[in-house]
Amino acid sequence: MPLDPSRIGTTVGPLTVDWTDQDSLLYALAVGAGQQDPLAELAFTTENSEGIAQQVVPSFAVVLGFGEGLPDIGDYDPTRAVHAEQVMHLEGPLPASGSATVTTVVTDIWDKGRDAIAWTETELVDQESGKLLARTRTGAFLGGAGGFGGERGESVSWRLPEREPDLDARARTRPEQALLYRLTGDRNPLHSDPTFAARGGFDRPILHGMCTYGYTARILVNELAQGDTGRMASMSGRFTRPVFPGDELTVQAWIEADGGSVLFRTLNEAGEPVLDRGRMELRP
Repeated sequence: MPLDPSRIGTTVGPLTVDWTDQDSLLYALAVGAGQQDPLAELAFTTENSEGIAQQVVPSFAVVLGFGEGLPDIGDYDPTRAVHAEQVMHLEGPLPASGSATVTTVVTDIWDKGRDAIAWTETELVDQESGKLLARTRTGAFLGGAGGFGGERGESVSWRLPEREPDLDARARTRPEQALLYRLTGDRNPLHSDPTFAARGGFDRPILHGMCTYGYTARILVNELAQGDTGRMASMSGRFTRPVFPGDELTVQAWIEADGGSVLFRTLNEAGEPVLDRGRMELRP
């Protein structure tokens, strides 16, 4: 059957997710921490460096909430399913290790004509204290799955500032980046299997969109929050083009007048946006 809008409201969970400091260290390496200078990001890459407390790259919250993936919403071609957009709201810095309950609900299924976008919202709640750690909203683009008569969905305005960016930072991904990132939990063969990737129209496996998102989050925290993960309150962005392992990324950001709001985008080597319409809110 095609996508089924009656599945809106479907809830998965609560499920339990546990992680160790090794998991959060692995995630940091998977999103490029320490690649340019192994000694520059020890707070993300080590747990026992003298005088340096371990911190967690904030976008790890999305990985912890990944759970079983997209809930059952009907039929679509998995080779044409890619990450479309990601939003995360953080209550504070994530613990390096812990246990949490994860609850995911299908909030929207948008009919874009030929294609579709399915939205889910996830809450990550600390199991011991009962406090909310993070709330995330994920949009999945489902190629060829539209035309089922659903709502088209909203469009949020975003305007590129007419001035030079306050941040212009480059980072190159590694040729094996997708193979490393998949160890954090997303084993979609689109990122590792050439045959599967070819069925999706790619000449080789592509990098996980959330890996690009993680690179961007790490760079923004380092450059605009002085490496203090607790200052990142929220981050959102739209995936617009595929990234291939080994590509160089450029993160551009514009700090708005209030000092706490940031617009950003991430470009590929050709100067084309791959993560666009980005917004971040920083705590003082």
